Order: sequence, then structure tokens, then C-alpha cells
Amino acid sequence: MSTRIAKLLLFAAIGLLYTLVVFNNLTDFDSNYQFVRHVLMMDTTFPGNRGLWRALHDPMLHLAFYWSIILWEFVTMVLCWWGLARLVAQLKSPASDFNAAKRIPILALTLGMLLWLVAFLAVGGEWFLMWQSTQWNGLQTAYRMLMIVGLVLLLMVQPERDDQP
Repeated sequence: MSTRIAKLLLFAAIGLLYTLVVFNNLTDFDSNYQFVRHVLMMDTTFPGNRGLWRALHDPMLHLAFYWSIILWEFVTMVLCWWGLARLVAQLKSPASDFNAAKRIPILALTLGMLLWLVAFLAVGGEWFLMWQSTQWNGLQTAYRMLMIVGLVLLLMVQPERDDQP
């Protein structure tokens, strides 16, 4: 039971984290929008670098990118809370039922990891060369989030057994 409670609590913390991320992106829209806009424009990367042809200067594309990130975070958040409800409902059930209830949490955590790995590390960090910027560089945050969510995913995928304490 203690392992199940640990999984449940850590997963709930991820749900809370994504809830706050979505809340902040919606209530302080411009702050993170400016981040996305500058990364896409590549205006603070090394001057004259050979990757500047990738820069996007269209404000509509900036908004589309930003809204897609918020939507991705929102879907992850909803899956977290839905998955948490399933885990709570199966907390005292046999191991097979609790393991089955972990499908949605595993999906939510995977989607959360993909956000940071694909959108921030791969697309932002490498395609738009965010690593070159001292002002608009979110790689440390993305890496931290990837590791936090990844650790909870690794714990979550560990199968339950009926003989566990």
C-alpha cells in the first residue's frame, strides 16, 4: 500500500504542477508568449549564425506555437487529474486492477515528458538554437521538468504485486 500511495502522491504533484503551469500561461499570457516569440525569432542567438534562416517572424505563427504548447499542457493536466481519480478508485483493489488504472497516468506522464523533450529541448533548443541565447534560454527548466516527470513515470510503470507492503 505504501508504494501505491507514493505513486499516487507523486502523480498528484505532477497534476498540480501542470495545473499551475496552465494557470500561469493563461493568467500571465504575455510573459511566456514573449519567451516563445523570442525563441522563434531567434533574435538573441549568436549574431550571424548560419541557422538564422529558420527564424519565424510572423506573429500568427508565434501565437499558434504558444497556444499549441498551452493546449498540450492542458491535455496533460486533464489526463493527470483523470488518471489520479482512477488510481484513487483502485487504491485498495487487487494489483491487476491498480496496474490497469495506471494506463491514463502513464499516458499523461509520457505526454508531459514529450512536451519538454520535443517542444523545448528539440524544437526550441536545437532547431531554433535556444541554447545560444543568454536571455531566452529555457533549456535548464526543460531538462529539470523532463527529469521530474520522467522519475515519476519510472516509478509509475513499476508493476504492483499483491504481496507488496
